[in-house]
Amino acid sequence: MAKLDIFSDPICPWCYIGKSFLDKALAEHPDHPFEITWHPFQLNPDMAPEGMDRRAYLEGKFGGKEGAVRAYAPVVEKAREAGLEINFEGIARTPNTLDAHRLIHWAGIEDRQVAAVSALFEAYFVEGRDIGDHDVLADIADGIEMDASVVRRLLSSDADIEEMRNRDAAAREMGITSVPTFIVAGRHAVPGAQPPELWTKVIGEIAAGALDAAE
Repeated sequence: MAKLDIFSDPICPWCYIGKSFLDKALAEHPDHPFEITWHPFQLNPDMAPEGMDRRAYLEGKFGGKEGAVRAYAPVVEKAREAGLEINFEGIARTPNTLDAHRLIHWAGIEDRQVAAVSALFEAYFVEGRDIGDHDVLADIADGIEMDASVVRRLLSSDADIEEMRNRDAAAREMGITSVPTFIVAGRHAVPGAQPPELWTKVIGEIAAGALDAAE
């Protein structure tokens, strides 16, 4: 097996696109060698815990709606290439994603991490839900067969908050400045939303021994 560590944030559209491209490659190679782990990286680590109005967020980041439209145009184009329809108009709030990362972490303990990541992306980018809200996160947990009452109790505590912040900081210390970033076999960094063809090539190189696989 080869470790595939993915640094991502569930409000990052490029991460959503990158996962879709990776999923296509993995579906075509069901015997792929990857052992996948998702890691926390917050695009907005200083965001208020309650998040903020998305329009205000976009105006602050891009100087208004027109700037946001220009910035997101390539995202929309690449999303369609990936077979995704992102409902940007339906997103009312930009959340703090610390609690979403905690959910991904707990889902990993129950071997439901990929399901959690997929559900968070769909909730935010398709359904326009506030994935910083504890009720929404508990509902997402229930939808992937986790115990929603346990998740809700954990969210109301400070469980694993420090660990998520430390792992985010460790990623930055490694030199990761944007997401998605994929680390293959603990040493080969692959930044950005790469097309399925690249992952097919990587899988082939691992099978041929051209890339070292993790023990």
